Amino acid sequence: MKSLVLAEKPSVAREIARVMGSREKHKGYFEGPKYIVTWALGHLVGLAEPEDYDHKYATWNLEDLPILPGTMKLKVLRETSQQFKVVQQLARRQDIGDLIVATDAAREGELLARWILNMIKWNKPFQRLWISSQTDKAIKEGFAGLRPGKEFDRLYESARCRAEADWMIGLNVTRALTVKFGAQLSAGRVQTPTLGMIMDREHEIIQFRSQAYDMIKADFGSFTASWRSGGGNGRIFDRKQAEELKAKLEDKSGRIIKVKKTEKVEPHPLAYDLTELQRDANRKYGFSAKQTSNVLQKLYEQHKLVTYPRTDSRYLTTDMAGTLKERLNSVAVGPYATLARPLLRKNLPISKRIVDDSKVSDHHAIIPTEETLLLNKLNTEERKLYDLIVRRFISLFYPPALYDAVDVVVQVEGESFHVKGTTVKNSGWREVYGGIASSEDEGEEDATSASESDESSSALPVLNEGDTVKIQKVQMQNGRTLPPKRYSEAGLLSQMEKHGLGTPATRADIIEKLVNSDTIERQGSVLHPTGKGKQLIELVSSELATPGLTAKWEAELEGIARGKGKAEPFLEGIRSMSKELVAGVKGSAVEYKPHNVSTSHCPDCGTRLLEKKSKRGLMLTCPSDDCGYRRSGEKRLSNRRCPQCHKKMEMKEGKAGLYVQCLSCGITETMNQGGKHVNKREERKLVQQYSKQETVGSNLGELLKAAMEQKNNK
Repeated sequence: MKSLVLAEKPSVAREIARVMGSREKHKGYFEGPKYIVTWALGHLVGLAEPEDYDHKYATWNLEDLPILPGTMKLKVLRETSQQFKVVQQLARRQDIGDLIVATDAAREGELLARWILNMIKWNKPFQRLWISSQTDKAIKEGFAGLRPGKEFDRLYESARCRAEADWMIGLNVTRALTVKFGAQLSAGRVQTPTLGMIMDREHEIIQFRSQAYDMIKADFGSFTASWRSGGGNGRIFDRKQAEELKAKLEDKSGRIIKVKKTEKVEPHPLAYDLTELQRDANRKYGFSAKQTSNVLQKLYEQHKLVTYPRTDSRYLTTDMAGTLKERLNSVAVGPYATLARPLLRKNLPISKRIVDDSKVSDHHAIIPTEETLLLNKLNTEERKLYDLIVRRFISLFYPPALYDAVDVVVQVEGESFHVKGTTVKNSGWREVYGGIASSEDEGEEDATSASESDESSSALPVLNEGDTVKIQKVQMQNGRTLPPKRYSEAGLLSQMEKHGLGTPATRADIIEKLVNSDTIERQGSVLHPTGKGKQLIELVSSELATPGLTAKWEAELEGIARGKGKAEPFLEGIRSMSKELVAGVKGSAVEYKPHNVSTSHCPDCGTRLLEKKSKRGLMLTCPSDDCGYRRSGEKRLSNRRCPQCHKKMEMKEGKAGLYVQCLSCGITETMNQGGKHVNKREERKLVQQYSKQETVGSNLGELLKAAMEQKNNK
């Protein structure tokens, strides 16, 4: 008898087949003496659509909501149905004795495999391949230690609850909003509170009122110190007070009343989990969270250089300790050779900060594999991300950074001046980063004002308590309080993690969903809410728009996966919430106004077109459900010139067809000269033909008129 192996995608199936000796290639699978390896192309099976329960749901009606099936049905997805048939036929073969689930070792991978097993009505034994890297060694060891499939029933239940909850909340609230307000409005269990956090920050920025302040700094010759009040604040919001203080201190002498030296020990940062890696890649290289996930997947799956990406753990397990030297040896090439080779000559210092079984859930931290590193096979993005992972891994085995922190207080005329200094004694793990602080030292973005430092920090000379020092110069520096910063993706990921929104595997997709639905947009390195997003957050229930409820749901899902909770009570809560949310939308008296209405009209139905951003640039689309008209939103200049300013006029489309308008003067002229009717298709063809030509003594109107006369004479 043979075993049927179900991988998540063709590339993974190909590697498993190669390693396990399944050499015969067929359409949709590989076969060998012991294993038949097939794949799922992602999801082959999904939750049924509302219209699969009742055809009337194909039309969106407010009175039909909420749609809450008693038992959720599954359906084969049309776009991958051919591969499903391959899996189904293989499962029915008489020589297949058992099945090995080899999808991604995570909640989503378990879900897609179980749904397929349900649809093919699998009733034979099945086992689970649970591996954290795609190397040949890991695959062989994984097959040697297959685990009973039943061990992962709780993980499947958690994944099923997540999928059904997203269906019930997302589908019902999205349909309710869209029908009620006549616009494409999307809401969801995780995306809406994430948008809510962005809008909370936006409100803080709008309500913020900047204030001018002054800071007093004194130059003592060999060092500079900053004035601080008794309460520890260095800002003075009264200009007159600042000027008086400056005059009081000019040319005065003072005494050093405090020199405090403290030895600081700074341990290496923890190994990466996915969220921390996404944050660092965003800060250092401007990668989006989704971009990091995609590049990381290639490093894991294609190059086999890193371990499983979608992890929430920053620690390693005890059974990995014996592999760490081999991993270090594999990366000890190129720019990493001088950093890694000294570590290989001695025993590695393995502490609880590196290996701690109690802090590893499904997967350990992201680290390099034992695969030989060939840097020239990586593209620029892969090199950058791999560099972050390797340096973090190497730094785990370096000693702590040691430095002396010196805090000095000088008193002059009863006023206190403060200065801090640092003396590095041993750069320790910072040597891996060239002595530069790692990203974790940079701090997270928060809602406090981004402001200038209230005191100096510099290299200090030898100073002793009791020394007399004289002010050489007093400086009064102006500043203004600054509003909170808008979130970068790094900052938003931190907040999502802090509030328990989503998982490391889903957070990047949530951000992309918000961008693609035009509720937020990227402007440089920060995220801004759009006009649509600002209105949407006012239309949904405040309970759904804040992270508390969703974080509670995520904790319950995690509890189900750990065997500390049950599926049905959770889903009953979701059903009740769906009813409340839909009722709230139905009873809403809020008005929605599309933020992206253009000045152009749909040539087919006359509705004002909406401006939408796409990969090809700005598009103008008709919002009418039964129309579907769309065209490029880039400005089209005709060869007709304005009779007043003589600039080229812009071509537009309205209810009466094509017309031209001067961008400067606003003068409008129709393009249908002479009263002859030209249908839309011919009109566009004429515009395309003649807007590229410019004849001396002619304008676009004359050319169109001549063309129409020529057509009528035929």
